[in-house]
Amino acid sequence: MFKLQLLPRDMHFFDLFEAAAANMVAGSKALLDLMEVFENVDAKVKAIKEIEHEGDQITHRVMNDLRKTFIPPIEGDDIVALAESLDDVLDYIEEAAVRLVLYKVHGPTPTAQELTRIIVQMCEEIQRTLPLLRRRGEHERILKSTVEVNRLENEADDALRRGLAELFDHPDDVLHVIKWREIYELLEGATDRGEDIANVLEGVVLRNA
Repeated sequence: MFKLQLLPRDMHFFDLFEAAAANMVAGSKALLDLMEVFENVDAKVKAIKEIEHEGDQITHRVMNDLRKTFIPPIEGDDIVALAESLDDVLDYIEEAAVRLVLYKVHGPTPTAQELTRIIVQMCEEIQRTLPLLRRRGEHERILKSTVEVNRLENEADDALRRGLAELFDHPDDVLHVIKWREIYELLEGATDRGEDIANVLEGVVLRNA
């Protein structure tokens, strides 16, 4: 009698997600080091670019492997969204770092440092959470983590608003306002992309409850 055998799901995607998260944390900490010790700026920005490039490689691996995989561990759309969002956080981190060189700033502002610290906290929270995807019994913990990521994103929004208000307290230095407004928005954008990751995770949990 013919017996139906269930094909195992390809679980190595979780390894790739966790590698991407570790790389994202490395990028966020490299940016924080730049913001807190504003020395050897060109070399530090180059290092951040290399971390971002490594993130791109992981993303490409995810996409290529997904095309070859018959039974992914979660929905294919969720795999794509998660991989792209992890990559997007690093993209924003890199762009913010590049602007520091491009605009020849003399040092970070307190708002830039505050936003970067929030980015690090968010990246670390996501890194702690992604391994929980492997086990259904951890879904409640994932949802708690998504709440924390959303809280951090709101904290970044508040920091951005305060930073912009301070910039416009001294509108006479137009170039200063333009430069830092863009850098602040890139930093806050990194937290928006982190919130995108949380939204994907929340969707995965709810669809597999």
